[in-house]
Amino acid sequence: IGCALWMCIVLNPHCKLEQKASWLKQLKKWNSVDVCPWEDGNHGSELPNLTNALPQGANANQDSSNRPHRTVFTRAIEACDLHWQDSHLQHIISSDLYTNYCYHDDTENSLFDSRGWPLWHEHVPTACARVDALRSHGYPREALRLAIAIVNTLRRQQQKQLEMFRTQKKELPHKSITSITNLEGWVGHPLDPVGTLFSSLMEACRIDDENLSGFSDFTENMGQCKSLEYQHLPAHKFLEEGESYLTLAVEVALIGLGQQRIMPDGLYTQEKVCRNEEQLISKLQEIELDDTLVKIFRKQAVFLLEAGPYSGLGEIIHRESVPMHTFAKYLFTSLLPHDAELAYKIALRAMRLLVLESTAPSGDLTRPHHIASVVPNRYPRWFTLSHIESQQCELASTMLTAAKGDVRRLETVLESIQKNIHSSSHIFKLAQDAFKIATLMDSLPDITLLKVSLELGLQVMRMTLSTLNWRRREMVRWLVTCATEVGVYALDSIMQTWFTLFTPTEATSIVATTVMSNSTIVRLHLDCHQQEKLASSARTLALQCAMKDPQNCALSALTLCEKDHIAFETAYQIVLDAATTGMSYTQLFTIARYMEHRGYPMRAYKLATLAMTHLNLSYNQDTHPAINDVLWACALSHSLGKNELAAIIPLVVKSVKCATVLSDILRRCTLTTPGMVGLHGRRNSGKLMSLDKAPLRQLLDATIGAYINTTHSRLTHISPRHYSEFIEFLSKARETFLMAHDGHIQFTQFIDNLKQIYKGKKKLMMLVRERFG
Repeated sequence: IGCALWMCIVLNPHCKLEQKASWLKQLKKWNSVDVCPWEDGNHGSELPNLTNALPQGANANQDSSNRPHRTVFTRAIEACDLHWQDSHLQHIISSDLYTNYCYHDDTENSLFDSRGWPLWHEHVPTACARVDALRSHGYPREALRLAIAIVNTLRRQQQKQLEMFRTQKKELPHKSITSITNLEGWVGHPLDPVGTLFSSLMEACRIDDENLSGFSDFTENMGQCKSLEYQHLPAHKFLEEGESYLTLAVEVALIGLGQQRIMPDGLYTQEKVCRNEEQLISKLQEIELDDTLVKIFRKQAVFLLEAGPYSGLGEIIHRESVPMHTFAKYLFTSLLPHDAELAYKIALRAMRLLVLESTAPSGDLTRPHHIASVVPNRYPRWFTLSHIESQQCELASTMLTAAKGDVRRLETVLESIQKNIHSSSHIFKLAQDAFKIATLMDSLPDITLLKVSLELGLQVMRMTLSTLNWRRREMVRWLVTCATEVGVYALDSIMQTWFTLFTPTEATSIVATTVMSNSTIVRLHLDCHQQEKLASSARTLALQCAMKDPQNCALSALTLCEKDHIAFETAYQIVLDAATTGMSYTQLFTIARYMEHRGYPMRAYKLATLAMTHLNLSYNQDTHPAINDVLWACALSHSLGKNELAAIIPLVVKSVKCATVLSDILRRCTLTTPGMVGLHGRRNSGKLMSLDKAPLRQLLDATIGAYINTTHSRLTHISPRHYSEFIEFLSKARETFLMAHDGHIQFTQFIDNLKQIYKGKKKLMMLVRERFG
């Protein structure tokens, strides 16, 4: 704002020379201060003096242009050299009748066009700054005349550029022309040239109810406007038939928004480009399109598609070009009711986002305007990239919505999304959008759009399969829902190609499990044959996943294969094969308990013994979560019979060094006879097992040994506050010792030993004596 404001001040057409000199002095003083803000926020650009690239040939302020960075005052300092004495300029702003019908110099910088209407060739932002200055200093009519001359110049340039590009295409049919002539884009420019022209022209067609006689005098009527509205007012001298200030305003906005321009450096300027574009579009959206304006939209849309490097929607653009998604979405929705074909052409052309593509063309070195030397490849310094990608996604979503029911268009839009959108989260959003649009409650689902939704969902699965994505579970669940809506063949297809889409865990625990659920079967109204076909695919998937990742998939695989004997046996064998190497005791215990629950106690026992070999509980792990599993495994063995118990006890003794756990197992084993409840519920009438014989003797010895070792471990670093707890621990130890026939003698020797070794711990030994003698 500061930059444009000072331009306005120094461009006052009636500013005295001494006044301008004092402004210049002041501006230079401020400009030289270290903390003087840069024009583009915190990122200095080193553009040449563009303000004075003028037909006037004014002498530029060399000292300011040599500064390494442009400050908020640089343009105003440069503009101090500008003047209003040019006779052509004077004629333009002072007369509505300034023409030259005999003027036939049709060169690039000619003063009149072929109709004899005046043109004004000047660096566009500077020319528009003049318009702004005239308006600000109370010369609205003059401002309007200059604005019209500038717009006519821009339109003529646009036509000439198109002709030039067509000629080049004929001469060099195989050459990709990607050059950009605009180093400074007009939208997002510090001087807001397009906004200035637009508002000047809009002001001219804003009238009040009482004054319909044409362009009212600003100075008289500024304060009395009642109901503001925009009208096509009678034509000005330099407007084509049927044109008005309104059509001119709209056209210049479209020209500016469609200009191919390089993404500027720095967060501040990049955000300004987005903001300025959105502001301009929101102003355009306030205008109701009539036939005249639709014609302009059509004309500009065609130009944008055909104008080569001058247009951001040209066939080939530079990879650093500001993307056109936001503008194209506006053009698309505006043109759709009037010319759908053109609307889609524009939107599909705008979908690209070359900065994210490795093979995008960079500058064309054969032409004087080549950009390669000016703009290094600076991705990822596109600070607004996430905003740009979300705008690209919005454009795609708008097209999907509009294309509902049109198979050909939907296929084209799908191809465009798959080619141009590189972010999985945006493709996922589009897949969800398509799904919502396809399944709106008021009508039957649109099957083509559902397939588009599924296709996009599958793409997301492939993109995120090997990368970490916090939304992955949600995406997988959603995909199954979508495939269910598409139909049974889609579900079958994703199960058969699961390895390209899902991890083994996802495939078994989410995909196959959901597909086999009752709700899915009911939703799809499947007959027995279809159900069996789907179940068969689910079982095949389950076994493949169990082979690939037994740790995480074995249990799901067993569950999915329950109803098929051969598949279930295969899954069980996979678990056994993996048990020795690839599986933890937790996983094996979980599967073993599942086996018992399914009525396979011997298989459960086999897995429990395998789990025991992986387990290691030290003396102080008396609250370890695996203790319950150990107790369960021993109870299972005990219920199966003496042989099974005899086989598991050596494993328990080897794996468990925790005295309290061992004594708990020992106590349980002595309470009932092994195999009391046999496999078929028959009660055994056997005797209780003897503690003097194997296998319980081995367990008893191990438990006593564990108590001795644990006692010594505890005593090495015991504090007085743990004394009473320790005495209780010894009491439990005595209970176990006494289970042995010579246990009383063993325990007395053990206590005597303690009193001798730890005699230094006087208070503790006194407590030991009190309790145990």
